[in-house]
Amino acid sequence: MAMKNGIGQPVPRKEDPRFLTGRSRYVDDVSLPHMTHGVVLRSPHAHARIRGIDAGAAKGAPGVLLVLTGEDYAADGLGGIPCASIPMNLLTKPPVRGFYPGLVKDVARCLGAPVAFIVAETPEQARDAAELVEVDYEPLPAVTSAPKAVEVGAPAVWEDAPDNVAFQHEMGSAEAADAAFKAAHHVTTLSLYNNRLTAVSMEPRGCIGEYDFADDRYTLHASCQGPHRMRQALAQAIFKVPETAINVIARDVGGGFGMKGGVYPEDILALWAAKKVGRPVKWIADRAEGFMTDTHGRDQTLTAGLALDKEGRILGLRLDQIYNVGAYLAAGAGVSPAHSATLMSGVYAMPAIHVMTRSVFTNTAPTGPYRGAGRPEATYVLERLLDRAADEMGIDKIEIRRRNFVQPPQMPYRTALNYTYDSGEFETVMDKAMKFSDWEGFAARKAESEARGRLRGLGLSTYLESAGAVNERMEVRFDPSGNVSVLAGTFSHGQGHETIYAQMVSEWLGVPFENVRLIQGDTDKVTIGRGTMASRSMSVGGSALRIASDRVIDKGRKVAAHMMEAAVEDVEFAEGGYTVSGTDRTVSIMDVAKASYAPAGFPSLEFGIGLDAVGEWDIGPCNFPNGCQVAEVEIDPETGFVALDRLHIVDDVGTVMNPLLLKGQLHGGVAQGVGQVLMEDIVYDAESGQLISGSFMDYCMPRAADFPSIEIETHPVPTKTNPIGVKGAGESGTVGAPPAVMAAIMNALAPLGVEEFDMPATPHRVWQAIRAAKGKRAA
Repeated sequence: MAMKNGIGQPVPRKEDPRFLTGRSRYVDDVSLPHMTHGVVLRSPHAHARIRGIDAGAAKGAPGVLLVLTGEDYAADGLGGIPCASIPMNLLTKPPVRGFYPGLVKDVARCLGAPVAFIVAETPEQARDAAELVEVDYEPLPAVTSAPKAVEVGAPAVWEDAPDNVAFQHEMGSAEAADAAFKAAHHVTTLSLYNNRLTAVSMEPRGCIGEYDFADDRYTLHASCQGPHRMRQALAQAIFKVPETAINVIARDVGGGFGMKGGVYPEDILALWAAKKVGRPVKWIADRAEGFMTDTHGRDQTLTAGLALDKEGRILGLRLDQIYNVGAYLAAGAGVSPAHSATLMSGVYAMPAIHVMTRSVFTNTAPTGPYRGAGRPEATYVLERLLDRAADEMGIDKIEIRRRNFVQPPQMPYRTALNYTYDSGEFETVMDKAMKFSDWEGFAARKAESEARGRLRGLGLSTYLESAGAVNERMEVRFDPSGNVSVLAGTFSHGQGHETIYAQMVSEWLGVPFENVRLIQGDTDKVTIGRGTMASRSMSVGGSALRIASDRVIDKGRKVAAHMMEAAVEDVEFAEGGYTVSGTDRTVSIMDVAKASYAPAGFPSLEFGIGLDAVGEWDIGPCNFPNGCQVAEVEIDPETGFVALDRLHIVDDVGTVMNPLLLKGQLHGGVAQGVGQVLMEDIVYDAESGQLISGSFMDYCMPRAADFPSIEIETHPVPTKTNPIGVKGAGESGTVGAPPAVMAAIMNALAPLGVEEFDMPATPHRVWQAIRAAKGKRAA
């Protein structure tokens, strides 16, 4: 019998009332006794030598308690932020890591690099004092474009990398790809730029550092996605203390999207300064700092070739891609370059693939994972290639996909890049999406748009991503009253874990949904956890929760057998109760839990005290969510304005745990994908390295009015790679939206002769493309 609020039910989020009524608690809501405030003085240059710093006037300013510089940082022997995400097994030469400190000492390598940290009684006093710090800069030549950075004679960001290549790796077989291209009937080539983005999370980055002299222990209150990962980096690489000497606490977090996945300089500075002043130190970014110093995403430049036989079947793929990793290697700098390479087969059967990837230093902010992290980039180039190949060969765009899909009888399917897909019905999903979107009715809608002087385009993307990463630990613990706590190694920063974990435990243990509580984000309370990334919380954390729940049931069975004076093997569990088989003797799991805490009269030496269990799950093979999106756009040819008019999605995320939360995840992912296509763009001045799109005046964000009703259906094909059949869902919307919407734009512009176009499709850029195409035709 399905529980009222159990698995598969569209249960509203139980955490939302506190968010909607202002009772949530973000970092800036935390106020500690005797708290002070820190401000970072940042480099105004993209590349400059620091010849000297005079902080005398600042130190004497009202309210100032401390001024720290890179010289102090070096003198105290603090380490740099580590980057553990480089795919070392794929590298073709040793990497160059550079040194990513809390404060730079000799050279500032990007705009906004931290030069000094000022601590005062109030934020205003700290800001005023920062104005008094005098820094003698010697500006140096800067480079902001990754392709420009690898040109001969480009300014070197790091002396150890004169070619500016931080690391490079190779996947697939060059020999097999060469053979495929030699045998090809047709070769399609394409050059693309995947534009740079920033997360612009609703809650800016922030932190509070504390130091307890009695315990010789640090506490960091942070807005992050993985408290235990932060603790490990801070303890091992930076402060060089035992992990037990640092506690990281993350309460409510207002969005992360990969950007809050690692340590930042300010986290180090707040802790370091707190020990020096003997009081808590708070730092909160303003929005301008966020644009300048949050890790950015994407910024990939590539050339690709697709080899096909005369029927349009893919023989091979070649790709040469350059990723801009900025001036310093962020914790996740290697994630997107690796994922984009490994997923370059997509939903298609490709006998041969070869991918070369260079990750390149520039004088820009560090880059790292941003929702999708390489998966959107891979899908984008594949779908653009298929559409162009179809046009060049005179094959219908749907038909060319049919001829190349991996089919269910081929499962498990091993790609030429060594991933193995366990399940998926890609062609069925596409057919379902076409029917759902009224594909056949497009001609009539196009005619109606043209009657109003508008261009109309139809686009489709079929996509696949990998979900899940590393192992996880979850704990289920009954308290003496019979209520349940889930101690989660995952971390919810908007995904709805409080709701879905309660649904799962309610279903499996038969306890009321309202009696389940989530504990997360405190490294003193949760033993270990990997946080949230790679759409892993449900498939990895949920699987560990299933195992923990099963172990609780098994442990409780022994207690129940003792209570009912029965043999353990005769006790069955169902719907929240233990029953002696063949009798009406029964006891609820909540009563079993209460009995397990009895101070006397209970065989605690045999059963232990309390009813709890730990579950763990190791991801092993990834799972592969997939889907199809169909988009329609209208374009005003006089202004270049693109309106997204229709969007239909069919997704296979395996077992659907909560359809309401699933739709929320897809909506959010789509919003970020569409934002990239239509408007979002981080732009630096090529000469000075100054950030041109450094505020909402220049960095446009999508609003509700920019979207039609997003229509969603599911086609669940449960995976066999985990015990609950779940595939990830958090990034699918972002993976599928850019190629679908761009395909619709290209379809609308094709009659005018527009053949080349990169994101973002802002009105000005679309207008320019239309005018250029008309001028070319006229000539």
